[in-house]
Amino acid sequence: MRRAHRRKPKNIDDYLASVPKEARTALENLRRTIKAAAPMAEEAISYQMPVFKYHGPLVFFAAFKDHCSLFAGKSIMKTFRSELKPYDTSGATIHFNPGNPLPATLVRKIVKARIKGNEARKKRRK
Repeated sequence: MRRAHRRKPKNIDDYLASVPKEARTALENLRRTIKAAAPMAEEAISYQMPVFKYHGPLVFFAAFKDHCSLFAGKSIMKTFRSELKPYDTSGATIHFNPGNPLPATLVRKIVKARIKGNEARKKRRK
């Protein structure tokens, strides 16, 4: 799968500016939903993709030639198995068409679950 952008992005705005309009619109909406669900999270670029971090990575997202993806982790795939049935999934990744993006309600649930998981992992390490 080829990513939809060509150059190395410096930040999420830079990344989004480099993807095609339809994918950019879907990912901008996804970004807003993630920010609202995790206002304390830090935005960054890792593996040349946007990532939100809070006690470790929460979620990554990216645009590819024929789809967009949300990288949420294997535990999320198990937890939300039934809600993810309408989507193509692979390992720890949810693929979606920019014209049919992930519902904001589902994204919020995923992000909140990742926050809880990261906080629990941090607590166990102390």
